Amino acid sequence: MAEFSFAQYQESADYLSARLGGFRPEVLLILGSGLGYLADQVEDPLAVPYEDIPHFARSTAPGHAGRFVFGLLRGRRVAVMQGRFHYYEGYNFPQVTYPVRVLRLLGAETMIVTNAAGCVNTAWPAGTLMVMDDHIKLALDSPLRGENLPQFGPRFPDSGQVYTPALRALAGQVAAKQGIPVEHGVYLFMPGPQYETPAEIRAARLLGADAVGMSTVPEAVVASHAGMGVLGISLLTNMAAGILDTPLSEEEVLTAAEAGREKFSALVLGCLERME
Repeated sequence: MAEFSFAQYQESADYLSARLGGFRPEVLLILGSGLGYLADQVEDPLAVPYEDIPHFARSTAPGHAGRFVFGLLRGRRVAVMQGRFHYYEGYNFPQVTYPVRVLRLLGAETMIVTNAAGCVNTAWPAGTLMVMDDHIKLALDSPLRGENLPQFGPRFPDSGQVYTPALRALAGQVAAKQGIPVEHGVYLFMPGPQYETPAEIRAARLLGADAVGMSTVPEAVVASHAGMGVLGISLLTNMAAGILDTPLSEEEVLTAAEAGREKFSALVLGCLERME
């Protein structure tokens, strides 16, 4: 049985539609830990707290404001999630991914999803921007487990191109034009909230992961299932466990996210400008 019925998704979409009038978002932008400042650049903003929306969870993670900001960003009609939901907060995958399906019902055709992640690739320094080409999800559960809702997508969706090739190429072109160094790589999802052990990071490297984090993959799976274009961007805020002889901390992640503000913003805004 699905965690939510189609009627519940529709109820949430109807609530937001009434708040938005004739505004229909074309891009869903999900901002990760310490990256919510992009929402402050939205023109003619309308902020809607998650707690006001039927069936929505509450964002409890540090650096997450817990609201939608609707408006224009570089000429695009956007719905910005200033804060997301995580499995480690105690939510299940249908709750974590609920907003994606609601925004799909509102008309969003593309999702740009961002995160602050640990760097697994020892050839890259902390502070690297990584365009997500693929992911590894070893968690047994799936956001698509249970009754399939055909209004969103098929029972057995293909996962060969979860991250849209054209959007990945666009991100590379924008980065090159603006002189922003970026890498392309593979993101490994771990449920958290504890940071990974050095042994887990060694295993991640053997599996082909370049970065590790606690978000993004559930949302990407659901967006792809619903036929949305997906662009994933990681800001690698720290070297993962065991690479450096220093403990990992939440403060380090948020500080590094702030330090990467300029190049991260330039990349995301440039992609919005040039998106077809």
